[in-house]
Amino acid sequence: MKLCITGLNHRSAPVEVREQLAFEASALPAAFARLLSIGGVTECLILSTCNRVEVAVAAQDGFDCRPVLEEFLAENRKVERKWLAPYLYHYQEEEAVRHLFRVAAGLDSMVLGEPQILGQLKTAYAAAKAEGALGGWMEQVVTRAFAVAKRVRSETGIGENPVSVSSAAVELAREVFGSLAGKRVMVVGAGKMSELAARHLRRAGVSTIFVTNRTLERALAMSESCGGVVVEYDRFLKVLPEVDILIASSGAPFYILRKDQMRQVLELRRQRPMFLIDIAVPRNIEPAVNELDNVFLYDIDDLERVVEANLGERRRRAEQADRIVAEEVERLMARLRTRELAPTIVSLQEQLEQIRQAEMARFRARLGSLTAQQEAALEALTRGIINKVAHGAIAELRRQAERSDGFSAIEIIRRAFRLDQ
Repeated sequence: MKLCITGLNHRSAPVEVREQLAFEASALPAAFARLLSIGGVTECLILSTCNRVEVAVAAQDGFDCRPVLEEFLAENRKVERKWLAPYLYHYQEEEAVRHLFRVAAGLDSMVLGEPQILGQLKTAYAAAKAEGALGGWMEQVVTRAFAVAKRVRSETGIGENPVSVSSAAVELAREVFGSLAGKRVMVVGAGKMSELAARHLRRAGVSTIFVTNRTLERALAMSESCGGVVVEYDRFLKVLPEVDILIASSGAPFYILRKDQMRQVLELRRQRPMFLIDIAVPRNIEPAVNELDNVFLYDIDDLERVVEANLGERRRRAEQADRIVAEEVERLMARLRTRELAPTIVSLQEQLEQIRQAEMARFRARLGSLTAQQEAALEALTRGIINKVAHGAIAELRRQAERSDGFSAIEIIRRAFRLDQ
């Protein structure tokens, strides 16, 4: 039995290709049925996200997965195989296990170490399980991938450092205030980045998000997306003393908040600290504002420096994570080799015993009548010969099971003794 994975991701294919390959949840039952109808495929799983589409199958040894899975994807998604093939990658056996473990651990993601992919893989597992597409050898490999991802996250802390501008802003706000529970946020401008920052802050526990924009319609749309309260643009300075965190992302070509204005805001706040995030280009907040006490001002360059430093830390932790993956892959492969060895040894012993009995039956007529003692001696003689023949082969099988490349040697022994027949 072997694991085969064929798919594409954000590195191998552009979004216009990935979206054509994506599977809707409603299409999965029929896709599983189609895969399981292919001779040689015993289990299957389909992982479909915005950044990757992968088909994984458990297949019989000797089964050529690549053309079959390429054809399955092309037919199922109604595209030409010749057009699709250059975007696909293929993994088998140990490399497929390593790829699956790295995907689960977030080491193959667009955002290194992100945790969402593990949840997506668990959803894919549940869908395959519900349709009876998993339930044997491959299920054990997939569930081991979950355990490996948990180990990577707990031992390396790879997901701890934020690596997006919006998440970095939230972490810096936590450093200023400790807890963000009950804090109030003002968002000036309706850009995508400020919206993401507002959503991150909402998840972090802020109580109120005020939204203002020169265009009221855009302010209303953004307030709906992040659960905010709209403030008229010409009133935002009056509301500012009520705010703990300001996200500035307007398209104004001048400063919308100057040092003297911020000084007045702090006086009304009785010098309680404020966290200002200026992610506009050109900047919305006068840099001199940062000279005031109890003001913490970060612009887009500051945030990107934080992100780059965190990315460097994640890369270092990813190296440690890859060592864990390599260790776990070798451990699993050794266990699989040992498990596959037992039926091979039994088949070898049964094959040799059948040969012994057939030869005994063929020559028994020539031997004439034998006493019970002679029968016992003949049995002992022939069994002894068979055991000596089997001993060397079984000892070599066990040695090969301990090697990472032992599968090929075991397969040679199976063929030499015609065990597959």
